[in-house]
Amino acid sequence: MIPILEMEDVQYRVRDKIVLDIPSFELYEGDFLGIMGPNGAGKSTFLKLLAFLDNPIEGATLYRGEKWTAKTIPLPLRRNFSVALQQSLLIQGTVFENVAIGLKWRKEPKDVVKMKVTEMLELFEISHLAFKNSHQLSGGEAQRVNLARALVIQPEVLFLDEPFSALDFPTKMKLIDDFQKIVHLTKTTTVFISHDLLEIQSLSNRLLFLMEGKVQQVGATNTVLQNPTPATAKFLAPWKKHLPILTL
Repeated sequence: MIPILEMEDVQYRVRDKIVLDIPSFELYEGDFLGIMGPNGAGKSTFLKLLAFLDNPIEGATLYRGEKWTAKTIPLPLRRNFSVALQQSLLIQGTVFENVAIGLKWRKEPKDVVKMKVTEMLELFEISHLAFKNSHQLSGGEAQRVNLARALVIQPEVLFLDEPFSALDFPTKMKLIDDFQKIVHLTKTTTVFISHDLLEIQSLSNRLLFLMEGKVQQVGATNTVLQNPTPATAKFLAPWKKHLPILTL
């Protein structure tokens, strides 16, 4: 089975400092990969390289077995990916217009746009906000629109960079629960960065732990959490008293 995305002997440097050093990595269809690690571990760089938003200094990123760069990957292939960030970055306009923008860029027929957007608004329980201006939304509502916009184009891989971190706890947990159901329904392969172990446990089926630009551990989420390496255990130790099921 060919991975959707791979890294081979990837290094990324800023000036003379190695920010990321990944000998190998594979992402398969159906993965929901959580990425954790301390600040400065290289998580966002890892995501950018995997999404072809940047190029490694050495090595290669592969899409379905073929090597590409951020400059050479064709637009049709780039459109197989979708990215959502912590900040929703909504455009001026209605919720419907925000969710529809990716479909319009792809020149989908109007009736298809209406059908897909309406369905996604229903899945995220924001149909009642369809014609509300994006700048009148609460933080939780704006993030639901952000995620709906990312998923409505039916991406092959969805990339998320701490999409829940700015939300209050009740809003976060409700959105995580809804989002998990939607991703399972749409069967979207997902890569997401988080500092929150509750998010990781709730969403991911695989966990990758980065430290100082290197992969310290990767595997099934439960396996990593129950059998951490010393580096992983040290990072996760503060969570133990809050999540006693962990054997760190």
